[in-house]
Amino acid sequence: MSDNKLIKAIKDKGKTMEAEMSFFDHLEALRWHLIRSALAIVVITSFVFYFYDWIFDTIIMGPSKPTFWTYRMLCALGDLLHRPGFCIDKINIQLINTEMAGQFTLQINSSLIIGLTLGFPYLLFEIWRFVRPALHEKERKAASGFVFYATALFIIGVLFGYYVITPESINFLSGYTVSATIKNLFDIDSYLSSVSTLTLATGIVFELPILVYILSNLGILTAKFMRETRRYAIIVIMVVAAVVTPTPDMMTMTVVSIPLFALYEVGILVSAVVEKRKLKRAQEDGLV
Repeated sequence: MSDNKLIKAIKDKGKTMEAEMSFFDHLEALRWHLIRSALAIVVITSFVFYFYDWIFDTIIMGPSKPTFWTYRMLCALGDLLHRPGFCIDKINIQLINTEMAGQFTLQINSSLIIGLTLGFPYLLFEIWRFVRPALHEKERKAASGFVFYATALFIIGVLFGYYVITPESINFLSGYTVSATIKNLFDIDSYLSSVSTLTLATGIVFELPILVYILSNLGILTAKFMRETRRYAIIVIMVVAAVVTPTPDMMTMTVVSIPLFALYEVGILVSAVVEKRKLKRAQEDGLV
């Protein structure tokens, strides 16, 4: 009897050691995925740092110049609609640096931000490679387009934030004054923070359908719930649009709100598709 207990204890210990080894193997695999992602971001950041002069003048400072694409399109739209008020031909912005190492840290910080932004798709790819082996064949097929759709939505969001929200916000905030006795002189770090925050925040917000997909697969969110709470979602979207675009212009707020409404409706469709797939899978397995 004691021999059986001893053998059972040895087997249990072996299973425990095997599980522990498996856990540490997963940690090791995750570590290498993260290392590769970090290396990719470092390479992109170094590339941005090397070509910084062009990137700074063209991309970072782009929204502060009247020749920026968005302002030119607004002028063209104003001419088409005979609304000269649409045209923005002057940006009242003066940037200063107040720290000894300010411009050097500016180059490092902005290069890193751009490196993280451009390296985000590869990071998603590495995360997918880590998660993929743990999924069943059906789950792999269902989530096969995860990296593509997540990357596409992020890029669209970043471009929307950079070409729509950022220039409108900069134009408004740079010219806003409480009193004529106060002169607007903006620190370069404040400018960079505004551009990067508005751009990246929009890219993250555009990942809403991906979040809905994950929550729907977990059974936390349903298409029915999203339809029933649509009226509340509209209020939240309007509040978000008002915060993201600190301008009194209703036109700008509407332009920002429309894509958010569209994303919410896409989220409903995504949730409905996930529910249909889950129901079909349950029927195939004989659970329904």
